[in-house]
Amino acid sequence: MLPPIPVLADYGISPTHGFLPQVLPLTRLPDPYYNKWEAVVANLQGLILSKRLRGVVDRLPVLSTIGLEHDAEWRRAYSLLSFMAHGYIWGGDSPSDRLPPSIAVPLLKVSQRLEVPPVATYASLCLWNFKPLFMDEDIDNLENLATLNTFTGSTDESWFYLVSVAMEARGAPIIPLMLTAIAAARDNDAPTVTRCLHTFAERLDDLTTLLQRMHESCDPIIFYHRIRPYLAGSKNMAEAGLPNGVIYEDGSGTEKFRQYSGGSNAQSSLIQFFDVVLGIEHRPTGEKRGRADQIDQREGRAPAPKHNFLTEMRRYMPGPHARFLGDVQAVANIREFVEENRQDRPLCLGYDACLAMLRNLRDKHIAIVTRYIVIPSREVRARSRSRSPEATRRKIDLSTVSRQPQGIALDTRSHAGATPQDEKKSSSLKGTGGTALISFLKQARDETGEPVIDEWARRFMSRQVKTEGVGDFFAGKSEEGAGLPIEEVGVAGLAGTWTIDDDVGGICNY
Repeated sequence: MLPPIPVLADYGISPTHGFLPQVLPLTRLPDPYYNKWEAVVANLQGLILSKRLRGVVDRLPVLSTIGLEHDAEWRRAYSLLSFMAHGYIWGGDSPSDRLPPSIAVPLLKVSQRLEVPPVATYASLCLWNFKPLFMDEDIDNLENLATLNTFTGSTDESWFYLVSVAMEARGAPIIPLMLTAIAAARDNDAPTVTRCLHTFAERLDDLTTLLQRMHESCDPIIFYHRIRPYLAGSKNMAEAGLPNGVIYEDGSGTEKFRQYSGGSNAQSSLIQFFDVVLGIEHRPTGEKRGRADQIDQREGRAPAPKHNFLTEMRRYMPGPHARFLGDVQAVANIREFVEENRQDRPLCLGYDACLAMLRNLRDKHIAIVTRYIVIPSREVRARSRSRSPEATRRKIDLSTVSRQPQGIALDTRSHAGATPQDEKKSSSLKGTGGTALISFLKQARDETGEPVIDEWARRFMSRQVKTEGVGDFFAGKSEEGAGLPIEEVGVAGLAGTWTIDDDVGGICNY
């Protein structure tokens, strides 16, 4: 007996809104008992700027969660408390390694109820943190969206969250569409599977267009220096002042340090659904495809899932959403069906088109990471080299710590002074969840094309794009360091130290 195809309603997933809630997020908790939480978050920007947030939160009473009834209220409470928590931790001259009971006690209870970690996740920042401006217009329209909570009160921060919200809404119809394709594949209905794949590819192209709008209202410098520090978790943050993580003071007297990753788009169930339904395997960062994996591919089977950063990020999704991905993985058959019907050219082209569009989406994501993190980090690095030793030794505040490169090895192509110790630091730098940022993104992109069916499509997606003006007569050729391996350069990231390399195109070219 084949396992049943998942029913969206069993996981709280909407056929029209996808992983966004079917009932729009509340703009305020209805019970006046929670007015103190609402008041703090409504004035969060001012309290952070005046450095008075911690004092206000320390004086708050520990409110019970007994007044929270419907799911929408629990989600609103989670979003409020997670914004308060990250503002408290990162909103002072130095990070706080403790959360007072007024935040910790209710946050732990709310998180347990919603099956999410007690930290700001993609769900609290994006999925449950928006409202439509006009109720009669769609929420996949960026011009019809606004955020409920922000740390900075800036348009840039709102836009950063809302691009993801619009993408979730625009991609939502793909979920029931591809469940239909799975059912059609079971019935050997190739025309229906082909139609579903064609629509999937078109919708992926729409999502890429939405993602490329990030630069319209989110400035990279503002994001890197003002917004990014508040999104940090407590994992891999020793150099930022949290060597052990954060203690959640729950009154038990036995509290231990906790470490959590910060908010990440890798926590989007929608993007992971694309991989699952297409049979794309993602290995641990840096691991190459083995012989067993290649045999599985030739036989039309998706290799057995392995523990990697993306599977780790499922722990940060709402519990029902993570279970849905696991259940879809158990029934996913599209890749196998296409492999068994290689003679059906429209079917194969439809499948390959989905892989190409998804790879293109990941290419654009890499370009955005380059513009919003890689390039600003280089500017910070250049400024830090010009500082006097006295200024470098001086105690720095959170925003400087969050954006200050720590243990960065010099780029061998432009600096000859890198030491073996520098190289060792560079190679050992880890990122959110213990992964290297650009290395992870590039590998995920390349793995997206591995199941491709048509030989021409395989060549197309594995091609290397020539960078104009590099190494030619007019640009000149590098004399020193030619032929040396290009090392990766470490940069403090959203939730730790990420590893980046230099040979990535930037969205700044657009």
